[in-house]
Amino acid sequence: MTLASAAPGLAAQAPEKKASVLPRRTLGRTGGDVTILNQGTWQAPDSLDRLLRLGYASGVRYIDTAKSYGSEPGVAKFFEAMPAGTRKEYFVVTKDHPNTPRGLIASLDQRLAALKMDYIDLFFLHAIGGKQQLDWPKSKEFKETIEAIKKSGKAKFVGFSCHDPLKAEFLQAAAQGGFIDAIMVAYTPFLSPDHPLNRALDACHKAGIGLISMKQIGGANPPDLLKQVPQHVPSLKEKGLTPYQGLLHAIWSDERISSCCVSMRNTDHLRENVRAARVFEPLKKAEMDGLHKAFMASRPTLCANCDGSCARAAGTDAALGDLTRLLTYHDQYGFRTDARKLYAAMDPKRRDWSGADLDAAREACPNRLDFASLLPRVDRDLA
Repeated sequence: MTLASAAPGLAAQAPEKKASVLPRRTLGRTGGDVTILNQGTWQAPDSLDRLLRLGYASGVRYIDTAKSYGSEPGVAKFFEAMPAGTRKEYFVVTKDHPNTPRGLIASLDQRLAALKMDYIDLFFLHAIGGKQQLDWPKSKEFKETIEAIKKSGKAKFVGFSCHDPLKAEFLQAAAQGGFIDAIMVAYTPFLSPDHPLNRALDACHKAGIGLISMKQIGGANPPDLLKQVPQHVPSLKEKGLTPYQGLLHAIWSDERISSCCVSMRNTDHLRENVRAARVFEPLKKAEMDGLHKAFMASRPTLCANCDGSCARAAGTDAALGDLTRLLTYHDQYGFRTDARKLYAAMDPKRRDWSGADLDAAREACPNRLDFASLLPRVDRDLA
């Protein structure tokens, strides 16, 4: 998730000197303490070293990277230049996506080499998904792989990340398997109590699996959100919070979530998010409801809790949720080249939404995405 700075002069509110560490939470049964805000490095800019240094000075002590992010060498450079002992202050996470769970063993050695580290704190099987992988979180192979990795000392904990439409099923499988340490999952703070993902989060939390949120509020339309939030949640202005800081507070109000992964591409992003963490107080129900209304009225382009119901209701094999996610990357995050590459790599059947009942898709979507206006833009800008 990238949060665009929305408050002029906000940088002046941020700490310029080394500050105390941000608030922490325990990551499930692992016992590991993690800062509630973690510094995502997806699409790391040339200024990554500067951002990591500012993150350290601001109290962030959790770095998230991955093979596909291309940021591991930059993270290695950061630690090489920092004083001795800095690495021990951090919770470092990286990811890879081999073809089998057992492939994580060889992948981990490659990731450690790229990071120039002897160990990492948490290693994720990256972007697990598809029906063919549904049994992995409770399979003997994955369990034995995790045991081998932890015994080697090269990673303290092992889990997976997931933004697949079947993520509720993947989380339930992990809770049943009983050996997954942590999961990073596409999340929204506005889940209904009976939503399958909400029940899956409950099952994982009860099983002691650490939970980290990602893509939690991606797709909010910034100009519309700025207009809607003061109307629906006037208390945010009274607290001196921007709409995005309020949305972070909504996420942290869920005690099941240990940390929130945010991709911050400039110093304003970082300072805004750090300040949100420092002044965090759980939101009241009325504030949560107001934020939800504001978010829904902002014409969102991404549904973080997509479960594929939109495509099923529309009677299509097209991946409607994935298509709008890539449009979000293109339009709001500015990752135009990558969005087009990911679109080109999709199965043509997953791109073809012709003949789909887009009104039915909108009604079935938890965030009521306006597919009739969004999908033609996908064809125009990503093809």
